[in-house]
Amino acid sequence: MSIANLPTAYLTIAEVAAALRLSKMTVYRMVRAGTLAADRFGKSYRVPESAVEEYIRASGNPVTEDP
Repeated sequence: MSIANLPTAYLTIAEVAAALRLSKMTVYRMVRAGTLAADRFGKSYRVPESAVEEYIRASGNPVTEDP
């Protein structure tokens, strides 16, 4: 089995915005600017989970969970 056959988990713009605690418009701007990788499916964008994780890692901010 090759890596190309493995499924990739995608998030909607709204899901990314909620996870990063940003507005949807900010996430759209990040996608358009190339700061956050995304794929276009029809008229909507989907962001791979790995791209969100990479963005968080690159930002240098530790991920914390709410108590």
